[in-house]
Amino acid sequence: MSTHDSPWRAGAPDPAPADLEPRRRVFLDAGGHAPILPAARRAFDDALDRGWADPRRLHREGRTARLLLEGARESLAASLGARTEEIDLLPSHALALHAAVRSVARGRRRAGRTIVTSAVERAAILTAADFAVVQPWDERPGARVSIEVDRLGRVDVDAFTDAVRSPGVALAALQHANGEVGTRQPVEAVHAAASRAGVPLLVDAGSSAGHSELSDAWDLLAADAGDWGGLPGVAVLATRARVRRSPDWPEDSDRWSPGGVSVPAALAAAVALETATTSCASDDAHRRGLVEHIRRRVADDVADVEVVGDAIDRLPHVVTFSCLYVDGEALVTELDRLGFAVGSGSACTSSTLEPSHVLAAMGVLTHGNVRLCLPRDVTSESVDRFLAALPGAVGRVRAALGAGGL
Repeated sequence: MSTHDSPWRAGAPDPAPADLEPRRRVFLDAGGHAPILPAARRAFDDALDRGWADPRRLHREGRTARLLLEGARESLAASLGARTEEIDLLPSHALALHAAVRSVARGRRRAGRTIVTSAVERAAILTAADFAVVQPWDERPGARVSIEVDRLGRVDVDAFTDAVRSPGVALAALQHANGEVGTRQPVEAVHAAASRAGVPLLVDAGSSAGHSELSDAWDLLAADAGDWGGLPGVAVLATRARVRRSPDWPEDSDRWSPGGVSVPAALAAAVALETATTSCASDDAHRRGLVEHIRRRVADDVADVEVVGDAIDRLPHVVTFSCLYVDGEALVTELDRLGFAVGSGSACTSSTLEPSHVLAAMGVLTHGNVRLCLPRDVTSESVDRFLAALPGAVGRVRAALGAGGL
């Protein structure tokens, strides 16, 4: 952004000269769209030469593409602890979550019309559940039951257990860990309760797969290749054979993913997950240490700040904090001007003007929010540069909003 375009020219103090030094940009917003791993890029390029054809065709080129696609599914199944026949590939993580909720709700409509979720699930889960419970499959009323969380973002196990025990529950959904604040959820305990009640549990591992070890405590599992270093455009939905599903969309030769996905992208997703899983332990130690460093420094160096999420039982690469008297969108923009790409879980948008539902459910500060998702190759030098620039950026945003002296 040029000086002419800067939003801080109207009476705000000029940025410190050190902030304007030309430096290499630092990318700290890898959630959902992580940098593509080199091995995945090579697999994609190779598959473009061999797997470009339609895998449904019977000719040699089609058979080659089909073999590559089946190989990708087999590899993804092994990495996720599933069987190959349980794996469906869809074009996006949101579509995978939508398909899971809608198909199970319709498939189990005789069991009931209620869907149980936590209050901090991804918006795709919540909107799909709200859609599914009002479909005219029968005349019984449907509802989404939302289970509250504590200030760390962790769901109440007892309340979730009571909810799935209630009559008429078709599906329960719980994230493996929250991608906005990093807190891991008690998936094993909730799955055990749901299993006793005969209710399938959908686990959203979109922020966890490739970063954190997954258990087998799920009946449906959704994961996002873009989050672990594959190419965007491929998501995985694994479904145990015991789960009853019925599509509520038009019939297609691929029943669960009409139209299919790109074969080269699917192969790249499989290779990326293999690579990420292999290096998970070392990546965890490296990034977890940096997150602990960030949490300490932000709390010490920035006034009126709240670092949110569990400090210990969390994803290794996610850290979130909120700053009082700061507009989140303005702070993200100022940091971007300084060369730092970060996210914001609570920035109000012009379309909704609503804060993050996750932070609101936790009862923590919802504005002036910054979310960091550290990529695998992040360096301590890059993190320290960010931490050095952050207090000044917060101060300038506060001054521009007339809150500099508060």
